[in-house]
Amino acid sequence: MKPFILKYLFLSGIVLVIASCKSNKAADDEDAKVDVQTPVTVATINDSTMVNYASLNATSVYQQKNYVKANANGFIQNVFTQFGHYVNKGEVLFTVKTKEAESIGNTINILDTSFKFTGVNKIRASQHGYITQLNHQPGDYVQDGEQLAVISDRESFAFLMQLPYEMRQLVKLNQAVLLTLPDGKKIDGKIASFMPTVDTAAQTQGVVIKIGGNDAIPENLVAKARIIKALKQNTQSLPKTAILANETQTEFWVMKLINPTTAVKTPVKKGIETDDRIEILSPKFSPQDKIVVTGNYGLPDTAKVKIVQ
Repeated sequence: MKPFILKYLFLSGIVLVIASCKSNKAADDEDAKVDVQTPVTVATINDSTMVNYASLNATSVYQQKNYVKANANGFIQNVFTQFGHYVNKGEVLFTVKTKEAESIGNTINILDTSFKFTGVNKIRASQHGYITQLNHQPGDYVQDGEQLAVISDRESFAFLMQLPYEMRQLVKLNQAVLLTLPDGKKIDGKIASFMPTVDTAAQTQGVVIKIGGNDAIPENLVAKARIIKALKQNTQSLPKTAILANETQTEFWVMKLINPTTAVKTPVKKGIETDDRIEILSPKFSPQDKIVVTGNYGLPDTAKVKIVQ
């Protein structure tokens, strides 16, 4: 056989082999594309009541303070309380020996030991409460009307919440409020009154929250008060992880399954939000619709998926 014919057959064979390889590779790539499925988990729409809360600071205060005062000029003989102690109404806090009794008592006692004049006045607590100021100790000389101590009236204890005025319509008298203390303890409170002024700079109004019980809560403790901002009953919602958005947070969508292995991009309109769920205003999903809740980030429209438990 002539050389050029052999060369031609050899080159033709190489071309056929290369073409076959490319064809097989393309077929393999196509099969690989078909087989790629993103593992996802799904959930269905939930019809329930949704509540959106606002969390505001509330500071513990004693609204009323009682001032314990001396009722004569003299020397403090005894102090029966300490700073921070709780006292009951009518409890003796101080004894004050008048200046006159101090001066004439010694002279009379020398002249007549049977004379029992003491000139000692007992000063009692006018209200239940805690001693939050203690101004004098035994031996101090005090004048009539001088402050000896301050009692924070227990009955006046409350939390004072600073409410932005634009939220005024959300808060009513006798409305229940949940207070969370810094240690995590939760206390039920009730709106008791509104302060008659608004802070000029912050435009907030003071709201008095009364609490029940006899818990010993210190003054100036900052708690979190939970206020209902919005409430919707029997409304559709999905877990927050199901909702995707663009970079500017102007468009929102979910990945909805149209069959067991295909998810399509479905635009949605959001409503109120809670800690873990978002209200879906539109479209109206059926109870059978399956929405991707994990594995959905970055999925293209009409994505191939695989449902996992």
